[in-house]
Amino acid sequence: MSSPSAPGAASRDTRNGQDYLTRRPSHWDALRGLLPLVWPADRRDLRVRVVVAFGVLLLAKIVTVSVPVFYKDATDRLAEAAGTGSSGMYSVAVGIAMLILAYGTGRVLMMALNQVRDLIFTEVGQNAVRALNNRTFAHLHRLSLRFHLERRTGGLSRVIERATRGVELIIRMGILNVVPTVVELLLVSGMLLYYFDWRYVAIMYVTVGAYMWFTFAASERRIAVRREMNDSDTEANTKAVDSLLNFETVKHFGNEELEARRFDDSMARYERAAIKTFRWLAILNTGQTLIFTLGMTACMLMAGRGVVMGTHTIGEFVMINAMLIQLYMPLNFLGMVYREIKQGLVDLEQMFSLLGEAPEIEDRPGAKPLVVSRGEIRFNHVDFFYDAGKRQVLHDITFTVPAGKMVAIVGPSGAGKSTLARLMFRFYDVTSGAITIDGQNIRDVTQKSLRAAIGVVPQDSVLFNDTIFYNIKYGRPDASDEEIYRAAQLAQIDSFIRSLPEGYETKVGERGLKLSGGEKQRVAIARTILKGPPILILDEATSALDSHTERDIQAALDEVSRERTSLVIAHRLSTIINADRILVMEKGRVVEQGTHTELIASGGLYAELWAHQREAEKAREELAHALEDAERAGALTSEDIRLMKR
Repeated sequence: MSSPSAPGAASRDTRNGQDYLTRRPSHWDALRGLLPLVWPADRRDLRVRVVVAFGVLLLAKIVTVSVPVFYKDATDRLAEAAGTGSSGMYSVAVGIAMLILAYGTGRVLMMALNQVRDLIFTEVGQNAVRALNNRTFAHLHRLSLRFHLERRTGGLSRVIERATRGVELIIRMGILNVVPTVVELLLVSGMLLYYFDWRYVAIMYVTVGAYMWFTFAASERRIAVRREMNDSDTEANTKAVDSLLNFETVKHFGNEELEARRFDDSMARYERAAIKTFRWLAILNTGQTLIFTLGMTACMLMAGRGVVMGTHTIGEFVMINAMLIQLYMPLNFLGMVYREIKQGLVDLEQMFSLLGEAPEIEDRPGAKPLVVSRGEIRFNHVDFFYDAGKRQVLHDITFTVPAGKMVAIVGPSGAGKSTLARLMFRFYDVTSGAITIDGQNIRDVTQKSLRAAIGVVPQDSVLFNDTIFYNIKYGRPDASDEEIYRAAQLAQIDSFIRSLPEGYETKVGERGLKLSGGEKQRVAIARTILKGPPILILDEATSALDSHTERDIQAALDEVSRERTSLVIAHRLSTIINADRILVMEKGRVVEQGTHTELIASGGLYAELWAHQREAEKAREELAHALEDAERAGALTSEDIRLMKR
């Protein structure tokens, strides 16, 4: 199934089967993308919350503009009481007290209604954040291997982190503050027309217009600096994550100071950009205060003149001041909201650009599940190019893996052996030719069914940062505990796991780094055994193991492979001498094929590789014997030998 379209993804360029984004998503693209999250079609309860929240919002603003009126009436009553002496003082005092209480109640109610509005809308905002995060996470898993090989993990995680913060900020500030401010501005306009005249309204709108123009212009300059900050922050985080993931390599070469300098270079750029943003913030705040104060002062001068001339009351003079100050607070907040929304949109640009990335490998329309009846694999005149057609890796590869048989692929590094396994999984699609399983072209079946039918043990097995139990169970999440223990036994790792203090609940660390290479490989083998697929791919599965462990696991793999179709990519030729057929690859071509005996007899590349490996193994055995003799003679200690073996 193809991924849902994302804003900004419409304009695309396709070259050599690879999609490229031709433009970055705009701010409007991002806002359109967020709208379905705020008004979700499948959540009637959330849409009801949106409607109720806006109802409470309107009520809160009506109360807000009423508060200065109570203040005005109380002031006028006090002025009248001061001029009339003690006549009817009790009734006047009661009236003034009621107005003051109404003023106080209005201010409390105004705040309470805003809190109720936020509380009602919170579930809508959090659901939107969750929905976008889930969508992004699922989309990342739909993207092709090529994308993930080229990605920078630290930078990608930072993009998602900033976008998550940006979504919540835009939804909360944009919807819960921009709309209320506009409503309040309209209500204040009506109040000014009712109590004063059009000149006051004109001054207010000129002031607000100048205020917003200045805010937007200054914020745009600040946003440009914010992009620079984001780039520096992403770069610094990428370097930090990459350096920590390669902690041992840094230590091996003593490059701690180099890594610190590289990180500090990025942070220095971030520091310079941050200083610029604070400088523009100071300019922005000062300019906003100046513009609004000028407008408010003009209105108060006119109202003061009206009091002197008898056309306005003192209460109206006080009211216009209170009303404009009250309007200034959300307006001032609106300036900050604009900056924050713009910042959030900048943070979202890369997120929606990411969502606009189309998967390179997608199921064809009407693709059906793979049906494995026998398990015969056939490569039929397969060509494959990397780098958008610039580098050909496989040339006219044709061979068959009969159902239930084992075919091994051998050859020098770079011959294209592992590429065959990636094509089998459809991490890439063949450039020409076809790969079939039981006569079904793998491009015509669903990727999910294809990958469910194939089990793989790669050369470099990466584990999740969780328990050993979880990592084995990952092969088949619905497996019982007993099946998991049985798989571990077949992989020759059950006794080792049980010898650990926490047994199967032992944490393996990030990428499984708390385990040795051989232990990681055996966990990966147990995981594949548990999956129990009809087709196996062993991509140099025993390359990380010592000779003794290799023999044990090879016996287990032979048992698991029985009556399963197996494609074995091997470096150690001793592990595949019993294969039903051996293909020898060189420079992306199959140059020899046959059984072990036939290939040795032919005296070709396989025989040459076999001879080299036998000589190397013989040299290692002679060295081991020499070290043992030296230890017995007292020339070397056990620690010396251990260090030499390392």
